[in-house]
This record gives sequence, structure tokens and C-alpha cells, in this order.
Amino acid sequence: MRVLQKALTFDDVLLVPAHSAVLPREVSLSTQLTRTITLNLPLLSAAMDTVTEARLAIALAQEGGVGIIHKNMNVEMQAAQVLAVKRFESGVVKDPITVAPQMTVRQVLEITRAKRISGLPVIDGGKVVGIVTNRDLRFETSLDQPAMGLLHKHRLERVLVVNNAFELCGLITVKDIQKSSEHPLACKDAMGRLRVGAAVGTGEGTEERVAALVAAGVDIITVDTAHGHSKGVLDRVRWVKLNFPGVQVIGGNIATASAAAALVEHGADAVKVGIGPGSICTTRMVAGVGVPQITAVANVAAALAGSGVGVIADGGIRYSGDIAKAIAAGASCVMLGGLLAGTEEAPGEVELFQGRSYKSYRGMGSLGAMQQGSSDRYFQDNEKSAEKLVPEGIEGRVPYKGSALGVIHQLMGGLRSSMGYLGVASIADMHAKAEFVEITSAGVRESHVHDVQITKEAPNYRVE
Repeated sequence: MRVLQKALTFDDVLLVPAHSAVLPREVSLSTQLTRTITLNLPLLSAAMDTVTEARLAIALAQEGGVGIIHKNMNVEMQAAQVLAVKRFESGVVKDPITVAPQMTVRQVLEITRAKRISGLPVIDGGKVVGIVTNRDLRFETSLDQPAMGLLHKHRLERVLVVNNAFELCGLITVKDIQKSSEHPLACKDAMGRLRVGAAVGTGEGTEERVAALVAAGVDIITVDTAHGHSKGVLDRVRWVKLNFPGVQVIGGNIATASAAAALVEHGADAVKVGIGPGSICTTRMVAGVGVPQITAVANVAAALAGSGVGVIADGGIRYSGDIAKAIAAGASCVMLGGLLAGTEEAPGEVELFQGRSYKSYRGMGSLGAMQQGSSDRYFQDNEKSAEKLVPEGIEGRVPYKGSALGVIHQLMGGLRSSMGYLGVASIADMHAKAEFVEITSAGVRESHVHDVQITKEAPNYRVE
């Protein structure tokens, strides 16, 4: 029998406080997610069908993180989810839909309703002559008059970007300017659009799925499987990088340094660490496989030091202190599932149970999720009947938490507080200076609330 090492997880360690001249509000949470993408918050949402679709991805990207759209849907639906995020903030719209001055009001109205847009530049002979907006059209009764008759001299809702020849180059809306001012830390691409990722597998139809997602504007492709150190995953990572070099690729999940090295060798821009730590994951019990998360993250981070490749700690995080521990162990950011599953923006309806509000939450290795398309994540046949599938996750419910913004605020507040205790002003400093102590089960009990009955729940601490 070969025992490689003693392995630790979040409850086995605590961070050691140090001399500090840093206030929590002064720290920078900016971090490198991949070789070319920087996040202003070290947060990703998990590619799970009870966690991340467009609504949560938008909320997280506006705060500075990024969401990964799950793949338990057909190609068209997943691409539409990506497109919804990319279109939420347009920045400068490079190729806006335009109309000609001789078009009638009726024709313009048909375009605005079909495309769900409220402002159309008017182009005559390649030159900008004005803009027709929803305000012009709203009470217009002469539908057959030329659109030219609606043009006004001054427009405040939209700004048309033109070159020296007065040819249209793009369009900026006031709504987008307002969104930018309200969310200054938003994670955006070079065109001012929110960033978003999407998960793919390794099975049949993956190439078409990747192509559709890239066409929709996806920034990150996550090759999402239970065992990232396998030939199919490595080959898929390489294929995506060869065919779509402009897209960043995350490979996973892994738990060893050798797996990280293999993924990077095949072109991965970031790796996702975590086999079995999630609250809804049963891989460690069903397969007997895994590495406790702190040790797994530390080993992978040491192997990739100086490479520019991001290390994502995925799973096992229950408190904001666990985020701090994961980052101190070497992660550049963390991926959250259960902590975001109960939020308003997560998919699914709020349900009542014994007088309390809940939302459903299930692992992508649960029987229900596997039947809907995630079985290839666990290298099992999609065509198998339920009796033939071997699940590695469960289905359950989590308390309803309200807006994701409140959850994110509490989690990042805890991380800022940790950095203040450690005297580090940035995540890079945290990687370099943080020190741990290993604690006993008595230390864990001492760390939690004890010898008192909680009468009012705190927003960032819950004991089940």
C-alpha cells in the first residue's frame, strides 16, 4: 500500500494572523482567472443546472466575477443564454441595425418589435442623417409617412459613433452608460460586453456546441468533467484551443499536480481543482476517489507557479473563511455552487417546506441531472436507462437566500476581513505571505459558535 501524503481540507486548518497596516476596505480582490482574463472578484458560479443560467451570470459579471452556463440543455438554448449575457450591456454596438430615410413608420415599427430594440440609426447613402427612437414612434399615428419625418435634432438616449466621413461606426446607449457607472467593477470584454463562460463535455455533438457558443460570443469554454486527467478531456482541450485560439479554455476537474501539468501541456488557460468536495457530490463515497481540497489546491498551485495559468478551487466552500483559505493555499479564484443555488437569480422556483422557503439544488452527478444530459461528465452513456446509471451526486434543497448581490457582498466582505488580518493588500500577496496552522477536531468545535443558542441568524453564518 502506498500512502502519498497526509491531506487536509478547510476544517483542518486556520490562517495565522500577522502584523497588518492594511484595512479590509483598502484591499484589491483583482485576480487572474486565465492567461488573458482578469476578474475584479475571485468568484465563478458553477456550471450546474440549479445554479447558473443567464440571470445569475449577468449579476455575477456585473459585480466583477463570471458565470459558467451549464450544458444540461440543447445547443441552441445554451448559445441563447450566452447571447443574453453578451447583449445585456453592449458597450459600443459595432453593427447596429439601421433604417433608410424612405422607409415608412410602419416598417420601422415592425423592425423594432421583431428585434426588440428601441433606437434605429437612419442612414442615407452610407452617411448618418439621424436616429429614430421609441419615443418618436410611441404615439405616432401616421404609420405610412417616411421615417425621415420623425427625426429630431438632438438625441439624449443614444450616441451615434461616426468617423470623419460621417459614416456609422457604432452606437452607445444611455442605459449602458448608467449600467457602467452603477457597476464599475464589472467583468467586461474589449467591446464593453459582460464576460461569460459555458460548459461543454467530451461526448458526441461537442464540436457543434463549441462552435455555436463561440458564435454567440462566449469568452470561456469549460471542458467540464468529473476526471480532467483523462485522454478525452485532454484531447478536447487541445481541440478547442487549436480551432478557437481566441477563446480561453478551462480544464477540469482535477486533484493532482500531474493532472494540472497535463492540462496545461494540452493548452488549458486555467484548471479547475476539486474531486468530490461539493456538498451534493458523492464521488468520494461511491468511487472512493478524491483529495481533500486544501491539499489538492496547494499541490496544483505549486506545480503551476509562474505559468500564468489560473487555479480555480471548485467545491467544499461553506463559509467566506473557506474562500480565504482556498486562495491562501494557492487558488486564484473559487467556484461556488451551493452558496449561490438558493439565490433569486439561480434557476428554479422558490418552494415552501415546513414554513420556510427553499430552492432545489442538485449535483450534476445526480440521477435527475444525468438523465437530462450530464451523464457524459461522468463518462457514462446518455442512452442508458435510469437503472443503468451510477450517480455520483444527490438532489436536495437549500434555503432561499434572496438576491445574489447580498450573498456576494457577505462572501467578499469575509475575504476582505481575512486579508486585513493577514496584512496583505492583494491576492498575490496572500499567495506569498499566508501561513496556516493545522487544528484538531476540538479546534474546529472551538471555531464554531458554541455554548449558546442562536436567536437571530447572521447573514454569513448558518449551522445546519
